[in-house]
Amino acid sequence: MQPDSKASANRIVWDLAWPIIALNSMQVVNSLLDTRFISALGQSSLNASGAAQSVIFFLASMGIALGVGVTALVSRFYGANQTADLVKASRQTTGLSVLIGIAIAVLGYFTLPFICGLYVDVDSAAYSEMLEYLGAVMVGIPAFYIFNSLAASLRAISDTKTPMVVSGIQILLHIILNYILIFPPREFIGMTLPGADMGIAGAGWSFSISAWIAALMYFPATSRSILGATWKLQFPEWKWVVRTLRISLPASLMMIIRVSSFAVFSMALKHTGEGEMALGAMRVGIAMEAIAFMPAFGYSMAASALVGQYLGKKDPAGAERLAWGATNQGVLIMTVMAAVFFVFAPQFAAFFIELPAQRDIAISYMRIVAITEPLFGYAMVLTGAHQGAGDTGRPTWANFISSWVLRVPLVYIFAVGMKLGSTAAWVVMAVTQAVNGVIMIYLFRRGKWKDKTV
Repeated sequence: MQPDSKASANRIVWDLAWPIIALNSMQVVNSLLDTRFISALGQSSLNASGAAQSVIFFLASMGIALGVGVTALVSRFYGANQTADLVKASRQTTGLSVLIGIAIAVLGYFTLPFICGLYVDVDSAAYSEMLEYLGAVMVGIPAFYIFNSLAASLRAISDTKTPMVVSGIQILLHIILNYILIFPPREFIGMTLPGADMGIAGAGWSFSISAWIAALMYFPATSRSILGATWKLQFPEWKWVVRTLRISLPASLMMIIRVSSFAVFSMALKHTGEGEMALGAMRVGIAMEAIAFMPAFGYSMAASALVGQYLGKKDPAGAERLAWGATNQGVLIMTVMAAVFFVFAPQFAAFFIELPAQRDIAISYMRIVAITEPLFGYAMVLTGAHQGAGDTGRPTWANFISSWVLRVPLVYIFAVGMKLGSTAAWVVMAVTQAVNGVIMIYLFRRGKWKDKTV
């Protein structure tokens, strides 16, 4: 269907986006339950989990960045009806994802003592719990890279329902395994529920086990599509490695910029008066913020696939109209959801946190960051549109300006240097999110992404 009207453009976007949004909604529930389960273990576990978030974001972001290359290549070939190149691109990028996932997991595992020491005191309970948690998570990183690559291939050919089903099963397994592995056996309406009593390590193992099951499920699921027998992994050929990394490396750099700035931001919180309490509060705040930004993340994926497809069809005007349709829908939903966690911030914080002082910090985070969520939505979806075109350089610079040029210096100046604490940190985060949104609006309107080749 050609996007010859606003109505048809919105329908095309919605048909592609709703399964992603549904999946992301399940992921939000998963994240909230994960936070709830870990918070039940005590404050040190919550603090360890909060400190671990930037590490997990980094590991996941590298896999997502590879998925950007997959989407840009496969969607462009799909739009141009180049089936042989489409299949080759999918298999080559999946093979590359396997190798990179294994390398990152091994390197991450052996550097964990150093990494954890950057966030929490090595003599604290949070340090040992962070080690246990991330050590288990590392086992599942290669699986995450595999299924993320295959899911990106499916979305690039406009199949968003299969990833919804397979990843939805993975999320359900993760929730069930969380309950079984984290807690001891429990009585429930006259029955004894099983429990391994592994504590926070159980949360890490539930991620890894469910990730490997999902990775294995994706192979037969993708094989039923135009992608063919994706289980026949191909060792990456150099020309395809170059072609993929030419798109993925700038996206990876953007992820590194984003995650490393978040890591330094988290380290700054350690030096505020609230210390580790602020880290734990932010863990809860981010889980709630996901209610707002996960729909936009879904629209970002939809915009990425559609822009790639329509550029493959030599229809840049259609690509632009669909990108704006995805952006407008995403920002609308994000605004509504931001209003929800702004209004109900006290109730959300009370559900996860018992300590009143830490609860107040979480409420402050949610309400301050909610104000600029709509502009953050523009940043997210328009970044996806650029990435679908293979234009990953400009969003990277936008992210660098908003995070490293502005966010990192300002959080140390105001939150640490001027001793204004976590409230100043939340204001800095909100303002820099807004700056990123304004820059991305400007870049997309300039239209340089239309001339990008992949």
